[in-house]
Formats: sequence, structure tokens, C-alpha cells
Amino acid sequence: MKEDAQFLRTAIQLAFALLCIWIGYEFHLFVKWGISGGSESYVARPPGVEGFLPISALMSLSYWIQNGIINNIHPASIFILLAIVGIGLLLKKAFCSWLCPLGTLSEALWLLGEKMFGRNLRVTRWLDYPLRSLKYLLLFYFVYAIASMDVSSLRHFIYSPYNKVADIKMYLFFAEISSFALWTILILMVGSIIIKNFWCRYLCPYGALLGLASFLSPLKITRNKTTCIDCELCTKACPSSIKVHKAGRVWSDECMSCLECVEACPVKNTLVMSASPRTTRPVPSWVFGARIAGVFVGVTGLAMLTGHWQNGITKQEYQRRFQELNKPVYQHFRGSVPEYAPND
Repeated sequence: MKEDAQFLRTAIQLAFALLCIWIGYEFHLFVKWGISGGSESYVARPPGVEGFLPISALMSLSYWIQNGIINNIHPASIFILLAIVGIGLLLKKAFCSWLCPLGTLSEALWLLGEKMFGRNLRVTRWLDYPLRSLKYLLLFYFVYAIASMDVSSLRHFIYSPYNKVADIKMYLFFAEISSFALWTILILMVGSIIIKNFWCRYLCPYGALLGLASFLSPLKITRNKTTCIDCELCTKACPSSIKVHKAGRVWSDECMSCLECVEACPVKNTLVMSASPRTTRPVPSWVFGARIAGVFVGVTGLAMLTGHWQNGITKQEYQRRFQELNKPVYQHFRGSVPEYAPND
């Protein structure tokens, strides 16, 4: 695991980032077609864009759990969410450090900051703990709000005109970004340059969800106390500031399974990723990476095979909705779901 873990992780990060860029470009062409009224060449909407609709995914999952129906508005979002959570349950927060495009960007920014300033800012413990709780507060807010909705309320939102074009609205939010939103993003980027994983560590609700799921994962970074030479190189290498050199098994919800600590350890099989408290059966990095890709491809592939990848909105309906985007029925009503006619 020691020789190639970071090379493999970087390769997978870049491959997934390129996939997301391709999805984004395809969606850009789709929106361009729709806004033009059909005068531009038609490009089919890529279902993968639903991976960027976590709220709709949570609502769709809740709707599925409550009445057994997988809606046909954003069905892919459910399976992408399940794939991400599945990785968390089986492989800790590996999604964050191996696949997540925001995680990849965040890592690139703090590495840039480290190169520019020689080191990143370490937030003191008395401030770090309350800041880390922010992402859990955001997660609990969304989960509570969605869990408190009954089937009727969920149905009204999922099949509402707004949700049908939620991905298009998301695109336009960034394409026609306000000065406030732009400054907010710039502040988050500057924060990520100065502080390692600023967004991921303090504000990302997905990270909070996977942090909780990771407690159930059988795999943990495991240290052999007998062969450990107490050099503390593992702790120095950890981007999440976990005191790895003091742990027998790393249970921290901040561990992203990046294997930086494992690669930094100078003593063979002293620090490994393992399902056992013993370090005699480490999981090789290529096996770990293959499992991450396998879970994601397996779950999303299941969606494709069962007909739950493409949504049920026709090309003709999209043409009509593109022309109506500025109508009040397509606005986001915070805290309530407006009534609408079934054929809207």
C-alpha cells in the first residue's frame, strides 16, 4: 500500500473530476439548446447532473422509503446518494478524498496554500470543535426538515414545476451568479487555501453524513503499537489533523481514508487500512481504490439496468418549461410547497 497509494488516489480523483466536467459540459449544451428555443443542436440531458441535487435526492429517498415509489423526476439522484452513503458505510469517508470533485478542489487549494506560504493555518482546538459542529447542524436541519414531511408534502415538492427544473435553476445560479454568491465562493476558496479542507471540515453536510456512516465501516486505519517507533510522521501527514500516532484504531469522523498516514509510515505493516484490529492483513491500496470505484459503479449501474437512471421528462416538456422559467411557479418557495395543477 505504501508505494502507490497517493498516485492511485490522484489518478482516481482526476478521472472522476474529468467525468464531472464532461457531465457539466453536456448539461451546458442541453441548457443552451433549451434557452435557444430549440434553434441550437439538441444534446440529451446527462442524468449524472442529479448528483449535484442533494436536497432533491434526500426528499426522493424519503418518498421512496415512505411509499415504495422511485419517482421519475430525479431518479438518478437517489442512486448516486445511495452509492455515496454505501461507500461511507463500507470504506469510511473515502468518497471525500477519492471521488468528490469538491474534495479534490479543496485539496488542490490547500496544497496551493502550503506551497505559497510554507504551511497551512492550524485552527486551535477550542475553535476547531465548534466550527466542526456546523456541518452537523446543517445536516440535522435538512434531515429533520425532510423527515418531518409526509408523503403528500414530498409528492407536492418532487412533482412540482420547480423541482422538475431544479438542475436548470442550479446551472443558471452559477451562470448568472450574483455578486453576493460570487464573494461567498471566493471567501470559501480563500479559506480553503489558508486552512486544510476548510469547506469539507467545517461546512459540508455530505461530509457530516459520511462521518456518521463511517463509524459503521469495518475498515479503519490500524496501528501496530509493538512495531511503531513513535516518529509521529503519520500525524504530521494527516490532512485532517488526527493524532494517528496515539491511536490503535482510528475512529475519528474526520478520517477520509486518504492513506496519507499509511504512506508516511517508515515501518512496514505498522500502519495499515484493515478490517481487523491486527495489522497482519492490510488492504492493498489498489484493492481499496477498486472497492470505492466498484461500489459507485455498481450502484449507479443498477439504476441504469433497472430503468431508474433517465428521468421521465420528455424533450417536448423541457422545451415548454425552458420558455416558462421566469414564471412564479418556478421560483423556490422557502418553507412551503405551493399548490399546483397536476399538468403544470
